[in-house]
Amino acid sequence: MRILLAGGGTAGHTSPLLATADALRRLDPTVEITCLGTPRGLENTVVPAAGYPLELVPPVPLPRKPGVDLLKVPARVRDAVRQTHAVLDRVDPHVVVGYGGYVSVPAYLAARKRGLPVVVHEQNALPGLGNKLGARVASRRGGRVAVSFPDTPLPGAEYVGLPIRRMISTLDREALRAEARAFFGLDPDRPTLVVTGGSQGARRINQAVSGAARQLGEAGVQVLHVVGARGETEPGATTATATPYVVEHFVDRMDLALAAADLMVCRSGANSVVEAAATGVPAVFVPLPIGNGEQELNARPVVEAGGALLVRDEELHADWVVANVVPLATDAARLATMSAAARHLVPRDADEALARIVLEAGGAAR
Repeated sequence: MRILLAGGGTAGHTSPLLATADALRRLDPTVEITCLGTPRGLENTVVPAAGYPLELVPPVPLPRKPGVDLLKVPARVRDAVRQTHAVLDRVDPHVVVGYGGYVSVPAYLAARKRGLPVVVHEQNALPGLGNKLGARVASRRGGRVAVSFPDTPLPGAEYVGLPIRRMISTLDREALRAEARAFFGLDPDRPTLVVTGGSQGARRINQAVSGAARQLGEAGVQVLHVVGARGETEPGATTATATPYVVEHFVDRMDLALAAADLMVCRSGANSVVEAAATGVPAVFVPLPIGNGEQELNARPVVEAGGALLVRDEELHADWVVANVVPLATDAARLATMSAAARHLVPRDADEALARIVLEAGGAAR
């Protein structure tokens, strides 16, 4: 069976795509998988590194407001669809799988033109425009729609969860903790705060947490701070106290970061929410303040279950970190309660559940 997986841009799309690809190979080692992305996304690094062929087509961003860019969308869509048809000529897939984002729209439209079954996976609690279109396409010719959160409003949606990498879904944090902390140069026994704004970084999170570096260090809380490719901390954060404050621009071993953590401060993209909950890491979620509010909706089930706190982006500053994160990071009993509340909220086998859906859709089309 030949399968085309379309998704790219950020880790929000590439991580579930790669998790599904790996699950497909485990379930059927004979499948031929090709990934479809755009020239400027994270997929250009992570897909080849994972050993999968990558085809590229132009991105088709959908502006949120009227303007000149909106007028250019039809021509951009036509060009991207034309180039996607050329990819389909080369790959000849039995099924097209889309994860949303800029590359999904031309993939869905080209698949519809050829009568190919489409499987849509929506990672957020609130779907984007691309996957709303994809769900309509998938309703024809044996397509399927899978979602990460139970109440995602897409027609025909099947709740499977978010595909996450096996290194995380099978993670034993306690068994790996000492190795993980040694890997990052952290003390093996101190309370550990892991901070990340996702693959792009988050300036607000970077400033707020690093602005509280002295108070965190004085409380004995060490920090692993993943600032993003262009991110930085406040001056002096790493030397504010003798307590370790380690700064990384990117971490490709997120399993080790999760194993090292007693607590995380992070955005609430679907990956961050599901990976923290699945591994039982208590979190402070800071939803991205732009978009349709999907990140706050992603976080709500974990927050309401008691596994995380939520603070809005505009409310997050160094004083808030001092007042809320410092005492939480040093309260082992409360952290244990939060961990237990989060751990069983999300499926850990969504990668294989989605892979089976893809195989069924592709098999019916052969």
